[in-house]
Amino acid sequence: MRIEVGRDGGRKLIAREWGAPDGSPVLLHHGMPGSRLGVALDDAAERHPHVRFFAYDRPGYGDSDRAPERRVADAAADSAAVADALGIGPFAVVGRSGGGPHALACAALLPGRVMATACLVGLAPRDGAGLDWFAGMTPYNVEHYTLADRDPAALERRLTPRAEAIRRDPGRLLEDLRDDLPAADLAVLADERVRRSVLATHREALRTSAYGWLDDSLAFCRPWGFEPAGITGRVMLWHGAEDVFSPVGHFHWLAEHIGRSTAVLEPGAGHFAAQYALSAALDWLR
Repeated sequence: MRIEVGRDGGRKLIAREWGAPDGSPVLLHHGMPGSRLGVALDDAAERHPHVRFFAYDRPGYGDSDRAPERRVADAAADSAAVADALGIGPFAVVGRSGGGPHALACAALLPGRVMATACLVGLAPRDGAGLDWFAGMTPYNVEHYTLADRDPAALERRLTPRAEAIRRDPGRLLEDLRDDLPAADLAVLADERVRRSVLATHREALRTSAYGWLDDSLAFCRPWGFEPAGITGRVMLWHGAEDVFSPVGHFHWLAEHIGRSTAVLEPGAGHFAAQYALSAALDWLR
């Protein structure tokens, strides 16, 4: 079910909910580029009948209005507004990949409302002290984030035609990345359930523009607006040891700086294995 949520200044967010109406609420933050339609595999509600899932498209994705200059921290207020619109009080949060920092924002800035948080293959702050942010990162991502750092206008010029091409063929992004993918990720993407989820999220994410993709990229390279070390609630960090998109150094940095974290490093797993890790994260959240 598509739900419109009003925000300050007349801005709107597009959300959805599914699963058990009376279940434990869990907000799922999508990756980059991504949307509410690709946050979980299609059997998630069946496997977790106790969960009331909800998700929304971050500003600039799909029909959610853009919020220029948004920070990672701004996801906390947007998430709270979506929960309010759905009549949800306290909730848990899961963020995968680009959704990871936004899930951590909720943990840091909504401490009285977020019960627990899982960050799957998430990035660490660009200005993280002592972190070599690019170490182990695929050349595709190094180039992408270097432009976000140094020349946002050039990144916009690059992403706009790419978004148009992916809109015509949602599988295009996966094909563009194929040469950079380790064998572990290629095996996951051979799973038809995963491929359906990825194609659905790319199709909806870039249906109207590349702004969500651009603004996520810029937000990750700027100060986030909160310190992960300030998170006081329970946090699960899950990472694949072979991840080349969010390198394992990011996982170690977050584990070192978030006090109440349960850190799980999966040998032989890559970035896309987080599609399967959601189930374990939901069990941990209980």
